[in-house]
Amino acid sequence: MIISISRRTDIPAFHTAWLIHKIKVGHVYVRNPMNPHQVSKVSLKPKDVACIVFWTKNPLPLLNQLEALREYKYYFQFTLNAYGKPIEKNLPDAKSLIEAFKQLSNRIGKNKVIWRYDPILLSQEMDLEYHVRHFRMLANELKDYTERCIISFIDVYPKIRKRLNQNGIRGLTESEIRYIAERFSNICRDFGIELQTCSEAIDLNAYNIKHGKCIDDQLICRLFGYSGEIAKDKNQRVACGCVKSVDIGAYNTCYHDCVYCYACFGNTSRPKSVDIESLLLNDTIGEGDKIYERKVEKLFTDQLSFF
Repeated sequence: MIISISRRTDIPAFHTAWLIHKIKVGHVYVRNPMNPHQVSKVSLKPKDVACIVFWTKNPLPLLNQLEALREYKYYFQFTLNAYGKPIEKNLPDAKSLIEAFKQLSNRIGKNKVIWRYDPILLSQEMDLEYHVRHFRMLANELKDYTERCIISFIDVYPKIRKRLNQNGIRGLTESEIRYIAERFSNICRDFGIELQTCSEAIDLNAYNIKHGKCIDDQLICRLFGYSGEIAKDKNQRVACGCVKSVDIGAYNTCYHDCVYCYACFGNTSRPKSVDIESLLLNDTIGEGDKIYERKVEKLFTDQLSFF
């Protein structure tokens, strides 16, 4: 089983204490966002977890807790953009995040820290050349601390359209995407970084950019000595290449308050203090809820022992 922590929220940034407690307990409850009364009991025992994929914009709270993960195989998807405030309102400053990226890479290895520069968006202040300039600066900083960069281009979902309009943000045309692709590809070539896209239908092979898998079975095999292939996750978008995983996060529990984010928009009604002993993140079991034990699925043909 691959555990995703998490597409729905930034657990390393805001809920590290809760996560570490759940690891000690050995399981967690996850509410189905499409069927709220359906709750899954998901094992977090090392023997049941082939790999954990962390998603974060700020791993600093988790950096001092990595020892608690010593029995697990894992890698990070680390989003590091060039926006700052007011686009990414509650993030630490860029200098601190670059240093956090380097610290994490030094601790676990540069092949296990994937740099995400996403979503790419445009405004009057942040035009194409703004992105080229800042992407090169970040690539220069991170070249010795990562091997792969994943990019995506903003999707204007209805729930965030008003917020984007208020901030003068728009998406990219195809010609603008291709311009960025060519320039970014050249930069990554100069710094020895592999470049991939996330959930993008557009073919950018002409610029040596492949469709990526953020939850990547072949990367996991290379990193941890497994073999085999895993089916695509049917619950993700058509253009998403990710393989099957179990996400243990919950929407509206992230407090970065990024204006482009579909996952944490409208989270102001949620309390920021989390009961670390609760098996549900920022939630409790209520009347009508039914708990189902999630079947542990062996995904790889040569799954290694963790002991």
